[in-house]
Amino acid sequence: MCGAFSPFLFLWRLVLKKKQREILGKTVLNYRKKAGFSQEALAEKADIHPNYIGRIERGECAPTVEVLLKIAGALGVRPYKLFLKL
Repeated sequence: MCGAFSPFLFLWRLVLKKKQREILGKTVLNYRKKAGFSQEALAEKADIHPNYIGRIERGECAPTVEVLLKIAGALGVRPYKLFLKL
């Protein structure tokens, strides 16, 4: 069935991506709380909209590398640490 559409595989990929987004979001949330920042404070320091920080933390969106670099810099952590649990 190489190349054939499989609804099961399609849904499985969506689940994995959603799970990865949720893990990344929880990691950002944990580092933010450890740093003592509110979402608004982190957003200001990283030059990102506060709503976007919330969406990332809830796993609703997948941030770009540029955004993750801004977040890591604002949190004072090496960027790779955001991916350790993935």
